[in-house]
Amino acid sequence: MGALEGKVAVITGGSSGIGARTAELFVEAGARVAIAGRRRANGERLAKKLGDAAIFVQTDVSRESDVKAMIGQATARFGRLDCLVNNAGTGSRYDAIADLDLDRFDAAIGVHVRGVLAGMKYAVPIMAAQKSGSVINVASINGVHAGLGGVYYSVAKAATIHLTRCAAMELGEKGIRVNTLSPGPIATGIFGKGTGIDHDEADEHLEAAEAAISTILPQWQPLPYVGRAEDIAQAALFLASDASRLLTGHNLVVDGGMSAGWPAGATRDALACFRKAVQTSLSKQRT
Repeated sequence: MGALEGKVAVITGGSSGIGARTAELFVEAGARVAIAGRRRANGERLAKKLGDAAIFVQTDVSRESDVKAMIGQATARFGRLDCLVNNAGTGSRYDAIADLDLDRFDAAIGVHVRGVLAGMKYAVPIMAAQKSGSVINVASINGVHAGLGGVYYSVAKAATIHLTRCAAMELGEKGIRVNTLSPGPIATGIFGKGTGIDHDEADEHLEAAEAAISTILPQWQPLPYVGRAEDIAQAALFLASDASRLLTGHNLVVDGGMSAGWPAGATRDALACFRKAVQTSLSKQRT
């Protein structure tokens, strides 16, 4: 029996990247899944691949009516709702504070925070009636560490993490767990899309993203592995399953150790430069 046998999940942003791999893994674990996303062709292709265990629901999470319909169609088809994965998102945009476009900020909040809240608004009554449920809000290490992501994205992800805590405190008595999943750099199409590459092409060709991430790993991440959608999907599977039944209000960080501190290789180089600078300064003072 799979870890999600008999369970039903809704996954937003489910037509590509992390969301698509999560949908595949959930079905492999015995779940039935509603894949929600904006790109119909991609979503329907994935749902067809997964067979009777999956449906596609075209959804823009920034529209409350779309989110309401998404939850409604999932429960109408599968009869219950055990897990909501709020994964839909957009990439970072780097603008200086003085140059911020507040409409872009509102749009980021609309997807990453308002969309998450809307999903919970319509999922919670169903889960509460069942006295059980798991909500997984996909955020980012940019929500707790400043400087790596743009202001729009980072602030929105920070809000998502705290929204998770607030929801967890309210919903625990109803048997509903709410956790955040915060990835580090993951090789998905979102990097290519941010540079203007066609969305479908970016999703199909991840070599550039993997190569770009690998160049910064020695300085940022202790573990020498490029993160992939599979790594985040496996963490989502754990949070969706009964194996995590005592976890709520938690931010599960999957970043290869990036947020824990400085990698040994980076500190060796930095300390060597520091010591050399000290020795040079002392030598000048002696002469």
